Amino acid sequence: MKLPIALPLMLAPMAGGPTSPELLAAVTAAGAGGFLPGGYLTAAQLEGRLGELSDRMVAAGLGDSPHGVNLFVPGPTDRRRDENAVALYSQRLGEGVGRPDWGDRDHYEDKLRLLLEVHPVAMVSFTFGCPTAEEVTALHRAGSRVLVTVTDAEEARAAAAVGADALVAQGFDAGGHRGTHAVTKIPNRRDALALIPELTGLGLPLIAAGGVATRGDVQRLLAAGAVAVQVGTAFLRCPEAGTSAAHRDLLVTGRGTKVTRAFSGRPARGLVNDFLLAHDDQAPAVYPQVDQITKPLRAAAAARGDSSQVSGWAGTGWAAAQEVPAAEVIASLLP
Repeated sequence: MKLPIALPLMLAPMAGGPTSPELLAAVTAAGAGGFLPGGYLTAAQLEGRLGELSDRMVAAGLGDSPHGVNLFVPGPTDRRRDENAVALYSQRLGEGVGRPDWGDRDHYEDKLRLLLEVHPVAMVSFTFGCPTAEEVTALHRAGSRVLVTVTDAEEARAAAAVGADALVAQGFDAGGHRGTHAVTKIPNRRDALALIPELTGLGLPLIAAGGVATRGDVQRLLAAGAVAVQVGTAFLRCPEAGTSAAHRDLLVTGRGTKVTRAFSGRPARGLVNDFLLAHDDQAPAVYPQVDQITKPLRAAAAARGDSSQVSGWAGTGWAAAQEVPAAEVIASLLP
């Protein structure tokens, strides 16, 4: 599969704000590609952001430049097994928590229908699991290439089995959620350089992700066999990014990163702050319900500019992120 981009760089789908239509348009204008995040959005909200992206593309003279959309694959939940653990965590968090929704599937089916019937895109990537073989076939018929985020060979084989066109090989040093297909899975500590030789036998193109902060990082991953490199953290301080002020503050004053379940119930790498340290060993491995109960707390903290209580997702290369336009970030990473 040949990726529909001029440069071997792709913007990561950083959900919750950072990967905005403005940022993706700027990255595309610079010759790279990327994915608009569909996670946490309704189908109507995703359609609105796709429309905004299209408008920005046209305004920049990019026309129908190819881009992708990322979806979260909903996993099974067991309310009888997990409800008490979630309730206990809510009590520990105190006042202002949200209510868990045990039927939440992140509007997955509606968003997939949007991408099949209303607004097909060049690429659709999936995180937290695999689409079904039937869904992959339908996306192929709509003209979309299908990519699946994987963290080990077992997940990669599952993605190949359903007909994925390419794999996003996510290393342990990536910012944000680890793409483990099972919420209870303890993620490995292999970086993308270690994953690439484990996955090449499947014969699928590999997009390497995780810990990319310098031109040398990109060169090493491409030399190892990746067809492109996906980058997220390096763009967090760009003026085009939708990164919150509290998140930006953490990127300047941060104390390093750590993989934690404290914010969402899924393992995710974020900048160390008071909330993470206080609750890292308390959160149950339940998603998206833990994410739902902590979301009002995080939103309130972000609104008052309190970086000590927000989920400041970032990879291990966070300290290299600069407050410069996206085009400058791309130029600094190009081999």
